[in-house]
Amino acid sequence: MEQDQSPEPKNNNRLLLIGALILVLLGINGFLFYMNQQKSQQNEKLQADVVSKDAKLEDQIKQYESLKADYERQSQEVQGMGLANDSLVAKLAQINSDLLKLRSFRASSFSVAEQRRFKQRAANFETQLRKKDEEIAQLKADNEALYTETTTLKERQNKLTDTISSVVRSNQELSQKVAVASRLQAENIRVGVINSREKEKEDSDNEFKAKRVEKIKVTFNLGRNDVSPKETKEIMMRLIEPDGAALYNLSTGGGTFMIDGSEAFYTAKQDLVYDNTRQPVQFVYAKGAPYKTGLHTVELYEGGVLIGKTTFTLK
Repeated sequence: MEQDQSPEPKNNNRLLLIGALILVLLGINGFLFYMNQQKSQQNEKLQADVVSKDAKLEDQIKQYESLKADYERQSQEVQGMGLANDSLVAKLAQINSDLLKLRSFRASSFSVAEQRRFKQRAANFETQLRKKDEEIAQLKADNEALYTETTTLKERQNKLTDTISSVVRSNQELSQKVAVASRLQAENIRVGVINSREKEKEDSDNEFKAKRVEKIKVTFNLGRNDVSPKETKEIMMRLIEPDGAALYNLSTGGGTFMIDGSEAFYTAKQDLVYDNTRQPVQFVYAKGAPYKTGLHTVELYEGGVLIGKTTFTLK
């Protein structure tokens, strides 16, 4: 009886040992499975963090690239208005420097502190950008207003210039009309001769014998003219011989004057106060040498303008 009962406890102990071993193995496997799960979750979290950092880094780079484009636009606008853009050039240099730093980062090294720092710098750049845009817009509005004002002033100036030119032309035309209207006229021009005995002779045909002529006498009246001012007038006589030369002698009162911009000789001159009474005027000229035969011309001038003319013949 005792020999039949001894193997049972040993079998039971073996079974218990095997069961315990199985439980230990199951526990180890469970622990390993748990650790693998934790590691997998950590890896997923790390990968998600890297993806997030990479996205934030790309977004930050795009924001700086947009800022760079806007500041370049502003620089061109300011240059287009002929203004200095040193401050914009300096900001563009800062933005380019930040872009180089951002592009050198790896997503894993783009820390939260760096994200905050570049985000704050970008915000400052955007604030300055908006402020500069407002200044540029105001400058453009001011320039447009100034251009409009300048254009209006130029138009007014052109109109005023045209008006002044028109008035000047009108005044010139009026002056010319007044000058023409105020010209004197020599009326009743008569030519006579005086011989060596101081005897005068006139002829209706204005023909005289040259050898008997000592002096030439020219008389006329200044016609009435209500436009011409009552002032001292300078009357000149030209005695032109048959060959076309005007008699001229300084010792007998001759000289030069201007006719239509050209210098001419006059034979005699006298000043008188015009009184608009058809006052008579007389010239007596002695050549002091024999007169040439042929057709002679007498021209009368006042103020360089011809006021009368006649001819006579010496035979």
